[in-house]
Amino acid sequence: MSISDLFASADDQLDVHERLRLYVEGVRERADRAAPWGPDTVGIPRQSCDSGLLRINDVAFYANARHEISAFAELCLNLLSLHRPRDGGGISSGPAPAAQRCQCCMLRWPCPTVREMSALLD
Repeated sequence: MSISDLFASADDQLDVHERLRLYVEGVRERADRAAPWGPDTVGIPRQSCDSGLLRINDVAFYANARHEISAFAELCLNLLSLHRPRDGGGISSGPAPAAQRCQCCMLRWPCPTVREMSALLD
């Protein structure tokens, strides 16, 4: 049994939390492996105007993007480690499973944080 099997739903699909975690880990790994971006390593797109300030902003964006993407992915993974499903503690009547709640905010699962982050998967 793999780790992914532990998070699979009844229809063998990964749940939203696990899919998000795998997606963000992939983003972080690709950002960490990427070559640093800069005018010498990657061509900077041509601008529609010749504003020097816009050019400087582009260079700063590309120079910092690798680090910022990796840091943002780390933030997302930290949020996902906090906001995860847990048993709501209620007793269910019938075949339906008991309601789940978020481990962090105790709202019904999926909580607003995870619902918002799941837009990445669409």
